[in-house]
Amino acid sequence: MTQMIFVNLPVTDLDRSKKFYEAIGARNEPKFTDETAAMMSFSEAVNVMLLTHDKWRQFTSKTIPDAKSNAQVLLALSRDSREAVDAITGDAQKVGAVIDPTPCSGV
Repeated sequence: MTQMIFVNLPVTDLDRSKKFYEAIGARNEPKFTDETAAMMSFSEAVNVMLLTHDKWRQFTSKTIPDAKSNAQVLLALSRDSREAVDAITGDAQKVGAVIDPTPCSGV
C-alpha cells in the first residue's frame, strides 16, 4: 500500500478553495468530499483536505489563526523546471493567491 499524506487546512469558502486547488493541478476526490470537506489530490500519495471551520473544530479545539496575518502552514510542491514553477505560480495568482514578494531562496 502506498503511504499517503493528508494535509488538513481550515478554509472559510470551500467552493472557492476547491477551485484554487484545481487551478494549480489538484483533482477533487468526490468520494471524500461533501459540504463540509473536500479531498484534493496532487498524486496517489499527496492530498489536501479542505475543511470548513465547523468541520475543523470536530478535530481540535485549538484556535484557527487568521490566515491574512498569521502563518498556518507552509506548503511546497516540486516541479521539473523553473518554467513549471513560474507556470503554477501564475495559475495560483489568477485564482487569487498572493505571492510572497521576498521568498526565501537557496533552499
